[in-house]
Amino acid sequence: MSVTQRRRRSNKQSGAGDNNNNINDVNAGGSSSAVSGALTGAANLANLLPTGTLLAFQILTPVFTNNGACDSVTRILTLVLLILLAISCFLACFTDTINASDGRIYHGIATFKGLWLFDYSPANVMDNSTILPELTKYKIRPIDFVHAFLSVFVFFAVALRDNNVLTCYYPQPRRETKEVLDIVPLGIGFLCTLLFLVFPTTRHGIGYPVTPNSK
Repeated sequence: MSVTQRRRRSNKQSGAGDNNNNINDVNAGGSSSAVSGALTGAANLANLLPTGTLLAFQILTPVFTNNGACDSVTRILTLVLLILLAISCFLACFTDTINASDGRIYHGIATFKGLWLFDYSPANVMDNSTILPELTKYKIRPIDFVHAFLSVFVFFAVALRDNNVLTCYYPQPRRETKEVLDIVPLGIGFLCTLLFLVFPTTRHGIGYPVTPNSK
C-alpha cells in the first residue's frame, strides 16, 4: 500500500470518528434538553398555586411525613394536611384584590352578589377620598369554579411529585405503580396548564401577584 493510500484511509477513519462524536453529542444534548424541559414544566406548576399554600406544603410536608418515613399515624396526618391545603387552593380562587382610588389594596372574597371586603371598613377611613370600584362585577362566576377545581388538581399533581409524599405512601412501589406515579402527575399538570390558558381569569386572589389595571 502506498503512502498516499494510507493517508486517505487514515483521513476517512478520522472523519468517521468525528461524525460519531458529533452524533453522540447531539443525542446527549437532546436528552439533556428534554429532561431540563420536563423539570422546568413541573416546576412551573407551582406558579399556578397560591404562594402561601405552596410555602406551607414545602415546610410542613417533611415534618408530617417524618421525611418520608411514615407510619400509620403520620400517613393519616399527612392525608389531612393535603386535604386542608387542597381546600385552601380551592377557596383562594374565590378571593380577589382591588385597588382603591387612594392607591390602597383591599382583599375580599367573592360572593354571588359581589365582593365582600374583609379588610375594609368605612369607619376606618379618615376622609371621603377612598373610592372603591363597583363591587358587584366581582361576583362569583362559573369560571371561578373551573379554576378552583383545576387548582386542586394542580396541587395534587405537585404533591405526587414530592419525594416525601411518595416515599410515605409508596415506600417500595412496583414498576407499574412507579410508571403511573411518574406519568399521571405530569399529564394532569400539562392538561391543567392548557385549561388555564384556554379559560383565563381576571381575579388576583390572595397569594397571587397583583398587576395594576388588570380589571
